[in-house]
Amino acid sequence: MFTNYNSNPLDAKHYDTDRLRAEFLNEHLFAEDSITLLYSHIDRVVALGVCPTTQPLSLDEYIDNGVFGTDYFLQRRELGMVNLGEGAIEVHTSEEIYRLEPLDALYLGKGVRNIRFHSEESAHKPYLYCLSAPAHHGYPSRLITREQAKVVELGSNDTANLRVINQYLHPDVLPTCQLCMGVTHLAPGSVWNTMPAHTHERRMEAYLYFNVQPNQVVFHFMGEPQETRHIVVRDKQLVLSPSWSIHSGCGTSNYSFVWGMLGENQTFDDMDFVDMTAIR
Repeated sequence: MFTNYNSNPLDAKHYDTDRLRAEFLNEHLFAEDSITLLYSHIDRVVALGVCPTTQPLSLDEYIDNGVFGTDYFLQRRELGMVNLGEGAIEVHTSEEIYRLEPLDALYLGKGVRNIRFHSEESAHKPYLYCLSAPAHHGYPSRLITREQAKVVELGSNDTANLRVINQYLHPDVLPTCQLCMGVTHLAPGSVWNTMPAHTHERRMEAYLYFNVQPNQVVFHFMGEPQETRHIVVRDKQLVLSPSWSIHSGCGTSNYSFVWGMLGENQTFDDMDFVDMTAIR
């Protein structure tokens, strides 16, 4: 498990490239036949990369509950996940078995036990991306298929940011304590996401970039609006964004990303937009 500590913006503006990447980027979230965890002190978010390549994986076997101070992982947490692989993945719990086709999502509420991951197709490498947030209430678990997500189309070809936002864990789709998740796909010829940029004073956000083709990259822009920095990101790499930082990307080609948010509220448009004439 990797541990990430929160950073002060007054300090972060002095980081060089290596320090920025060490503080905010995870390049190796997915490993065959393993569950990789990133525990961040930014709003106590936990990111997991799950790859049950040749054998089932039990979440409890990978969790040192002394870290979380609980008897099991979701005793005081909730968990969302999206299948980023090309084959189906089964998620088993004490109560039910869920089958996730590619780009299906699953929400597991507080109190769910005995979580196990099974890959259905050996021909395709499994990639299951998960985010977890502290939870105060046990909402019902639910599978959200790709077709059941709320779809929002934004941007235009003129501004190179034509994109489709698929909202999975969202108040308009299902109740959660604080966790929101979705997937954004950029159209061919579009490379910008979330521009004009904004910050979330009351929430943090995490971006997991995928569908980034070999020899292509995404320049993820971060930092305070008047002290911007960038991190070069490749396929299936994760960037953590604290509340004081903008979070926007520009790729050398179109790409996709999973966005996840948690914090004080779930108001999707609770954003502090930055005027393009003020950003530096």
